[in-house]
Amino acid sequence: MEEFYKHLFLRQQEAHDMPSNVRIWEWARDVFRLLFPERNSKKLLTLEAVKASFTILENELYDLLLKSRDCAQSDHRYIVHNFFEMLPALYELMMEDAEAILEGDPAAKNIREVIRTYPGFLATCMYRMAHRLWLDGLPLIPRILTEYAHERTGIDIHPGAVIGRFLHIDHGTGVVIGETAVIGNHVKLYQGVTLGALSVDKLLAGQRRHPIIEDHVIIYAGATILGGETRVGHHSIIGGNVWLTSSVAPYTTVYHRPNTEFVNSAPTE
Repeated sequence: MEEFYKHLFLRQQEAHDMPSNVRIWEWARDVFRLLFPERNSKKLLTLEAVKASFTILENELYDLLLKSRDCAQSDHRYIVHNFFEMLPALYELMMEDAEAILEGDPAAKNIREVIRTYPGFLATCMYRMAHRLWLDGLPLIPRILTEYAHERTGIDIHPGAVIGRFLHIDHGTGVVIGETAVIGNHVKLYQGVTLGALSVDKLLAGQRRHPIIEDHVIIYAGATILGGETRVGHHSIIGGNVWLTSSVAPYTTVYHRPNTEFVNSAPTE
């Protein structure tokens, strides 16, 4: 047991070479709450208070990077500056996602309801912040952010995925979007959709393993689309419970026909 205790002691030292996952998540949550005061219990009464709050968050991100062993090789000041310089553009993307949900879900009454209650909106916003940090080469922290959102919402989006504008994740539980997936504009995903890899072989790391979803595609609940060579053409509809490992042309409807060996597809034009 003595050797075991020594092993755990050494692991303790290694584990505390960076801030906790909770602290990292709280930073991102506070950014989210400043962008969307509908989610914030604290009311900021002056413009100066808003500016001061963002300054605090800039300093907090710098401190997180400074204290993270995994970020030792990163340009801390550049990453912090770039993230907050890009925040207006990220906010615009997030608002477009909220509008996509409002327009695409008859149950949504207004933008306020979408922002306050929809798990797909929260998960997408966290992905967009994490993706921005991922693009600047920041290790680990982007994964912590999207995995925390995964824990909160049941929606698993890798920060390396490339996602266009006006994304609508409806319900969302069980959605999985892999690292090299590419999603176009005006795409709608229902619960249980998987955009995954055909193989989990470690030798494929760094290669395209996940599908490309073009613009204006709807993918219904439980559909599984796999493979880096698989492309779903624009304006296509993928039905519920479809298992798809080959590309489909634009304007195609793909649906599952029970008790047959094949997925049936038919053009919608």
